[in-house]
Amino acid sequence: MPRIDYLASESVTEGHPDKICDQISDAILDAYLKQDAKSRVACESFICGNNLIIGGEITSKGKVDAEKLARQVIKGIGYDDEKKGLDYRTVKITVMLNRQSPDIAMGVSKKDLLEQGAGDQGMMYGYACDETKTFMPLPIYLAHALSRRLAEVRKNGLLPFLGPDGKTQVTVEYHDGKPKQIKNILISSQHAPEVSVEKLKKALMEKVIRPIVPKNLIGKETDIFVNPTGRFVIGGPAGDTGLTGRKIIVDTYGGLAKHGGGAFSGKDPSKVDRSAAYAMRWAAKNLVAAGLAKKAEVKIAYAIGMSRPLAFNVNTFGTGKISDNKISDLIGKVFDFRPAAIIRDLDLLRPIYLQTAAYGHFGRTDIDLPWESTSRIKEIQAGF
Repeated sequence: MPRIDYLASESVTEGHPDKICDQISDAILDAYLKQDAKSRVACESFICGNNLIIGGEITSKGKVDAEKLARQVIKGIGYDDEKKGLDYRTVKITVMLNRQSPDIAMGVSKKDLLEQGAGDQGMMYGYACDETKTFMPLPIYLAHALSRRLAEVRKNGLLPFLGPDGKTQVTVEYHDGKPKQIKNILISSQHAPEVSVEKLKKALMEKVIRPIVPKNLIGKETDIFVNPTGRFVIGGPAGDTGLTGRKIIVDTYGGLAKHGGGAFSGKDPSKVDRSAAYAMRWAAKNLVAAGLAKKAEVKIAYAIGMSRPLAFNVNTFGTGKISDNKISDLIGKVFDFRPAAIIRDLDLLRPIYLQTAAYGHFGRTDIDLPWESTSRIKEIQAGF
């Protein structure tokens, strides 16, 4: 008998309150990097009802109208009427942005750029597997695809009665570690008050689920759940508060791999919470794409102000073609994990971050992200 596991992952749409905040924080980061690539940004957003607070520490030669930018982000998501839970024109915005602590700056900024220290201590993880063409776990891959589709059919007019707020969740049945079929699909979507659950379920099945989920993964025993409470009219910040960095598992691997350090959004790449997590994904993906393992998790640890990692190791969960210790040594020779080297090799001092703030930072096929490149496959295979 095979070992059977049920693994679930969730995603949320760009209109989810937490994701509103992530997008605002990353839009501000991008705006500063566009004017000054050396900007130091740690920007947080909090939204509750009709009130938005933007705070944090920023040191930059650039000048950004954070309030104006936040309104543009909210408008772009589709919140243009208080009946939807928020209106970009009437939301009350408070901006509290200060300069970065000189104590932190002292450890990060050094004359020898490649010896630039990490912006904080902590551990970061990266993961990849061969379950999907994107080298992502199947549950989070499908959950993100369904969330993106929810926003697409709302914005293109196919399902205009949907609201900006929504969630998806996919549970996959695994046999001996391999995905077999989908156990259940859950979609909770904000909708106009006159739309019944029956109409909503039929519409989502035809326009969202069927175009996204492969037929061979849906069986007779697959359950489809739509708005289990029966009604989801009040959404967005009117229904729940939002905060930057509160969806870190949605941002990464859907719970099927570890998450260390902190959140990503609103942080410039000197913060290894972000840049090192990207580098770990880059290393893990290249390792699996090179054929050295079917799945891999890589882990690194840093100390604030120090450029050299304190620890690094690889776990291939018994799928490696050579020992994990040898793979760790090989990866350490192919990649330079000093923070400044990561920034250099992935070209991270660019305004590329807003596009990552919804639908995941990894495994994206709709946008071009440098850490999704498989540019180091040949070097890994040569070392092997």
